[in-house]
Amino acid sequence: MKCEETHAPNSSWLYVMLPSKKTVRMPVVTGRLRDPDINPCLSESDASTRCLDENNYDKERCSTYFLKYKNCRKFWHSIMIQRRRTGVKPCMPTAAERDEILRAMGKMPY
Repeated sequence: MKCEETHAPNSSWLYVMLPSKKTVRMPVVTGRLRDPDINPCLSESDASTRCLDENNYDKERCSTYFLKYKNCRKFWHSIMIQRRRTGVKPCMPTAAERDEILRAMGKMPY
């Protein structure tokens, strides 16, 4: 699922064309959080949000999704800290590098 992004000139807003051909206006910060190269836990975040939507925002029913998201953030944060200490740039691996790391591990660590 790909999205096309365009920045408005001299603005902090980002216009995103969703696969459904619908244009959504969102702040640049929000757009960056939807970028898979920046946010390694995008699918876990989406799953927890979807769970909340489906369960009428009953947080207890979605606790497993929250835990998986929390563990994902912890795992990639530790990778980022390790890369920063060893001087590897960028500190957060890109989506392609993260796929290779997960394949090398053989299973999801979180």
